[in-house]
Amino acid sequence: MGDEHSLKRLLDFLDRPAQYLKGVGPKKARLLKKLGISTIEDLIFLFPRDYEDRRTILPIHRLKPGTKALFEAYVWSNRIIRSRTPIFEVVFKDATGIVKGKWFHFRQDQMEKAFQPGKRALVFGDIHLNRYEYCLEVIHPQVDFLQEGQKAKGHVLPIYPLTEGVGQRDLQKIQVQALRELKDASTEYLPKKTIETRGFPSFYQALREIHYPTKENLQKLKNRTSPFIQRFIFEEFFFFQLALALKKGVTKKEQGISFHVNGPLFHRLMESLSFPLTDAQKRVIEEIQGDMASPQAMNRLLQGDVGCGKTIVAFLAMAIAVDSGYQVALMAPTEILAEQHFFGMRDMLAPLGIKGAILVSGLSKRERASVLTGLASGNLEVVVGTHAIIQEDVEFKDLGLVIIDEQHRFGVLQRASLRKKGAQPDLLVMTATPIPRTLALTLYGDLEVSTIDEMPKGRQSIKTRVVREYQREKIYQVIMDELSAGRQAYIVYPLIEESEKLQLPSVLEMYPKITQAFTPYKVGLLHGRMPREEKEKVMREFKEGKIHLLVSTTVVEVGIDVPNATVMMIEGAERFGLSQLHQLRGRVGRGSHVSRCLLMVSNKPSQVSRARLRVMEETCDGFQIAEEDLKIRGPGDFLGVRQSGLPNFKVADLVRDASVLQRAREDAFEMVDRDPKLEDPQHIGIRKILIRKGHPKGLELMDAG
Repeated sequence: MGDEHSLKRLLDFLDRPAQYLKGVGPKKARLLKKLGISTIEDLIFLFPRDYEDRRTILPIHRLKPGTKALFEAYVWSNRIIRSRTPIFEVVFKDATGIVKGKWFHFRQDQMEKAFQPGKRALVFGDIHLNRYEYCLEVIHPQVDFLQEGQKAKGHVLPIYPLTEGVGQRDLQKIQVQALRELKDASTEYLPKKTIETRGFPSFYQALREIHYPTKENLQKLKNRTSPFIQRFIFEEFFFFQLALALKKGVTKKEQGISFHVNGPLFHRLMESLSFPLTDAQKRVIEEIQGDMASPQAMNRLLQGDVGCGKTIVAFLAMAIAVDSGYQVALMAPTEILAEQHFFGMRDMLAPLGIKGAILVSGLSKRERASVLTGLASGNLEVVVGTHAIIQEDVEFKDLGLVIIDEQHRFGVLQRASLRKKGAQPDLLVMTATPIPRTLALTLYGDLEVSTIDEMPKGRQSIKTRVVREYQREKIYQVIMDELSAGRQAYIVYPLIEESEKLQLPSVLEMYPKITQAFTPYKVGLLHGRMPREEKEKVMREFKEGKIHLLVSTTVVEVGIDVPNATVMMIEGAERFGLSQLHQLRGRVGRGSHVSRCLLMVSNKPSQVSRARLRVMEETCDGFQIAEEDLKIRGPGDFLGVRQSGLPNFKVADLVRDASVLQRAREDAFEMVDRDPKLEDPQHIGIRKILIRKGHPKGLELMDAG
């Protein structure tokens, strides 16, 4: 690793505006900004999207029409062909044959001066057969002239993503200039041990080979398995994991609350349960009790498949906090999920004398004021709500436990905002969307992880089938048969209202038709724009069996627990992500009866849609489905929204590079274990790069010093 002076020189060079690089200037700099290039660092990390292999120089007689090729030849002659569009023609010749080069746009004086007979050149382009003249020709080839005595040498040319006004030659020349200057400024910031152990090339050597390969296998560069690219994939993961390791180290030292974990409310709630807990639930409750009893603040992720019983675990944690005289806040991403948690809390905790309230944007001024007063005075012990909980005027008397549901829909800053409303409250984040391991290590690497990997006894596996539009009547009959047997059903639509652009069925358009088709059964309507009281009434009536068939949007994705519902039909199923389909499917199969999920698609679904939905037919394992979904959609789309805590990796890919992520994590956590504040002289570079990268957003890792 370089000394502090050489490291500063490298960082200053990387931070330099690209505009000041030789051959760029203000005009080209404005065009480069469209490619996301502002600094020299942005430029050199714009890796080629492909490579053109020009290493093999062929004699003319081996050139084949329909291929790109490189050949060495002499300029034999040049002339202008006068036609409707003038053509500048050059005859290239070697000992084995001739090729005609042709240009349709040219300046005569420049071309005649350049292509003087007798000059040697390396010529590259698409080889064509001119059927009229019966000779080979190449249109607008790239030509490099050779000096007297200069040996012809082929090379690999990088192909970059482009923007209007910046051509390949432009970008290639700029990259060459940047690499030339980088060579003088280059040093190392990774520790020598990491480079040696992982077998990485140097910083400059890796960039040089990525942009202008001399020895590397091109296929390895293209599929990102080359050690020259793997170095930077490792780096991106390493610095992010290092930030998480430091944060975890800081969090471990945070003085939290030592709760009384075996109080009367906790035991009364356990005794009131009408069902036995699974072994997985018991294990997770013990892990949470251990965290809450500890004087350090709890930072735990609770994940599990749909219907595995996370909510009761959360209620037991609430009882522990209230037993010890503290308040609890539970934040959910949508009003309907917040309402469901509130109803559950009201049913299970209110009989124990625990006072709770809901805080969402739909409350009247008077209702909201009453909740705020109750929280500030301590009269309210539990509040359940949405983002409304983190508004500035919401104050707690003594917030001891923060629970965040469907955590991946919130950013790091929102999580932090809620915790700041107490003095180091314990944190429990939950997700019913099973998170693939690679994503969990990235999003929640600073948290301890508990997984409920066992379903309650009596949960039925759900028979899932993909059906087509033309089978609609048959599917309606399946639903009708379930209703006539005394069961209940869901029909889920992707939209609330009609959309000309999407041409998908909507809940408001289809509700009257479904009501008519399923006479004499009572059909209910549920969607996100309905007033809160109305939604509550519909859900209550469905739960009580007064509504037989619920026509809904995806608001039923979470929260509704109706054991008597045995069939769900999802319209426009190809429009949903697999994880969301799995969430929706989890609304049935909650009782002792056989349950079905019918995924309705168009009569001619695409091959990709068929392949995706086949996964739903083959497995009910949420973790397996999540892995497939992540592969298909990528991290951003998988999470549904751009997660604030998910870094924008330039080189690394969470799916493709999962094994590299694991190695980077091991190295990062080992480094922090050995040197918790990165004070070792050999970690100066690491410390500086980490602070410079600012991983993750809004996180003050440590005093920069």
